[in-house]
Amino acid sequence: MYREAIRYLEEWQRDPDRKPMILRGARQAGKTWLMKEFGRTHYQKCAYVNMDENERMEETFGEALDISRIISLLEIEVGFQITPDDTLIIFDEVQEIPRALKSLKYFQENAPQYHIIAAGSLLGIALHEGTSFPVGKVDFCDLYPMTFREFLLACDEPSLVNALDDNNFEVMRVFKNKYVDYLKYYYFVGGMPEAVASFQSYRDLKRVRSIQRRLLAAYEDDVSKHAPGEIVTRIRMLWNSIPTQLSRENRKFIYGLVREGARAREYEVAMTWLTDLGLVYKVNRVKKPDFPLRAYQDFSAFKLYTLDVGLLGAMLRLDARVILEGDRLLEEFKGALTEQYVLQQLIVNPENDIFYWTADSATAEVDFLIQAQGRIVSIEVKASENLRAKSLKSFIQKYQPQTAVRTSMSDYREQESFVNLPLFYIGNLNRYLTEKE
Repeated sequence: MYREAIRYLEEWQRDPDRKPMILRGARQAGKTWLMKEFGRTHYQKCAYVNMDENERMEETFGEALDISRIISLLEIEVGFQITPDDTLIIFDEVQEIPRALKSLKYFQENAPQYHIIAAGSLLGIALHEGTSFPVGKVDFCDLYPMTFREFLLACDEPSLVNALDDNNFEVMRVFKNKYVDYLKYYYFVGGMPEAVASFQSYRDLKRVRSIQRRLLAAYEDDVSKHAPGEIVTRIRMLWNSIPTQLSRENRKFIYGLVREGARAREYEVAMTWLTDLGLVYKVNRVKKPDFPLRAYQDFSAFKLYTLDVGLLGAMLRLDARVILEGDRLLEEFKGALTEQYVLQQLIVNPENDIFYWTADSATAEVDFLIQAQGRIVSIEVKASENLRAKSLKSFIQKYQPQTAVRTSMSDYREQESFVNLPLFYIGNLNRYLTEKE
């Protein structure tokens, strides 16, 4: 299984000014596998330490955070000598021992020669609860569910990926049915590594859905165990409302859909918890599509997406057999699934700052605006081969953006004011923008 995040870790490894790395991401997004795989393939030795219920490590970091002492004790723990140039040190579930997290500051200041990656399934919550954090002393890498490109590679389809990477739209046109078939599977399976691995091995959608339900139950269990009791119910209500929010034609988040009469202030903390868990992505509206987009955010208007299109389907209880019924999967809840899918392909690139736009009169909407590579790109999402782009055309007339994209099931075509990119290609948008400069 290949993960694009390996490239960011390689850049970090080569950087002479690197700091200890913190790998962020939701539970079961593949953080432990990625760290171990990176250590196995890029270092001679990998010193993996799991902090969960590890009394020896509690004592190791319980006293003065002296680096030489810590290294000596870590060597006893892993059973070999830790040498800076060829050893990757991994602190997994680092939130379980807050002083281990704090020690990253001293590694950066006093022993920057060591290569250290830390991660934790509940790291966001630990920081939310006030754990001492080495501000400015660490680098970050965010790990998301697998993209469609990674899904194709996991399904042993490198030729399809090569055509995407080469911008070979003729090959994409000829093999469109194959891309679309895999895209439908991806809509159902999603990008959680365990679900993808199961699909790759068995092609059993019932088994995949069982894995997804177990993951959803684990997330709810995390909320019950770690959130303050007085907000657990609100967190669950907000989380369970997301499929309904996204299934509406106007996917702007409405608190009244969580509970009748609900107000923003009642659910702000609940939303923060879901964000800290890595379970939701918040995309704000911008009032004006100009540089920098962040300066024009409307914080009162936003959309909430889940972390994974497959999990969204599980929350919607889409039956496995719809995958076998032609376009039905793309007809029922097609807008919700397609926007969720597109966001997942865009958000993995840290260069992309993602928003959406609606006219003040609410008569037109552009699904996504991204600021990337020194330009603002407007993106309208269509779930089928719909060639109409009324909102996008209205937006183009008014603002004349540098780059406008409609992504749909239609083939690649350049039109007068915008370009149509196939949905299965949208994850390569940044590569496309680079080649068009």
